[in-house]
Formats: sequence, C-alpha cells, structure tokens
Amino acid sequence: MFSGIVEEAASLVEIRRDGGNVHLTLRCSFTDELRIDQSVAHNGVCLTVVAIHDDGTYTVTAIEETLRRSNLGQLRVGDLVNVERCMRMNGRLDGHIVQGHVDCTAICVDTEEVDGSTYFKFAYTCSPELVRKGYVTVEKGSVTVNGVSLTVCDSEPESFRVAIIPYTFEHTNFCRIAKGSVVNLEFDIIGKYIARIIPG
Repeated sequence: MFSGIVEEAASLVEIRRDGGNVHLTLRCSFTDELRIDQSVAHNGVCLTVVAIHDDGTYTVTAIEETLRRSNLGQLRVGDLVNVERCMRMNGRLDGHIVQGHVDCTAICVDTEEVDGSTYFKFAYTCSPELVRKGYVTVEKGSVTVNGVSLTVCDSEPESFRVAIIPYTFEHTNFCRIAKGSVVNLEFDIIGKYIARIIPG
C-alpha cells in the first residue's frame, strides 16, 4: 500500500526485454536502503525489487499485463519515473490510500499556468461498465496520476484537471508532462467499494 506522496523522480538507466517481461533498472537516492522483494511504486505501479547493483541502481520487472495497462512500456532510457516505497502503517497518511494497481492510462490534453501553479487536464476512455465499478473522478476527490496523490477539479465523465504546485512540479516527472503525454491513473479505492456496494 502507498500514499501517493512521491519520494523522488528516479532516472531510468536501462531497459531489458525478456519475452513478455521488461526489466527496468533505475537510479535513485535511496537505492542503498532497498532490499530484494521490497515493493516500490513506479509511476504508480507497484513493482518488486529483483536486484540491487553495486553502482547504486536497482532493477524491477514489469509483466505484459502491467505494460499493457500502464505507461511503463513506453518508457525510454533517461526518462524520469516517480518512485515511492510502501507506506509504513505507523505513519501519517499524507496523501490517500493508493494500491499501486493502475486502472488505465490518460492523455494530457491541456496545461495552463495560473497564479504560480500549473493546471493539467487529462482525458481518458472508460466504458459504462467500468464507470459503474467506480472508475470515475469526483469534484475535490482523490486520484493518483503517475503515482502522485492529487485532488480532482473540473471533474467530467472522461476528463478532469489537477493543480500542481511548484514543489510537486520540480520533484516529480510532472516537469516533463505536456500535451500528448500518457500518464497512469488509479481511481480512489473507496469510491470503487461504494460503487460495488451500491450499484447504480
């Protein structure tokens, strides 16, 4: 489980394909604190650390299903990847409950500078069946974009906006998101449970 409070944007240094799997090797400041089998969110996708290297990098593996559902299959060497270690149960929940299970991708369709912050608009396609299961946003509700816990504004049936403060812009890969960029979405798990209990 995660909180959506990204620790840093790691640098992707190597991509190695192995059948339907892809091994991603990254460099970040806390590599020496990781251990094999540990869960780390990468752009909001929970992946297991499978190797730790002497050069300060580590490797995780993404399977074909993960690559199909997320933007990890589109990554290139040199890209920044938002990373977060699993949440400590005895700590504060600064973001919201994030599972690390990406629901779908979205496309950035607009950006706007407003009073020192940047508004990003994302559009996604969601079938009526998935909407009934809670794959939606609500005004002032929570959504995870590339692993970042954010508050929704201007919620529409297949789009929404989020406001990114300068700190988040500078310390996550939002600094590289522009029109046409593909991002990962995880909708609020609480909303999914409510939709399941109270079918529309």
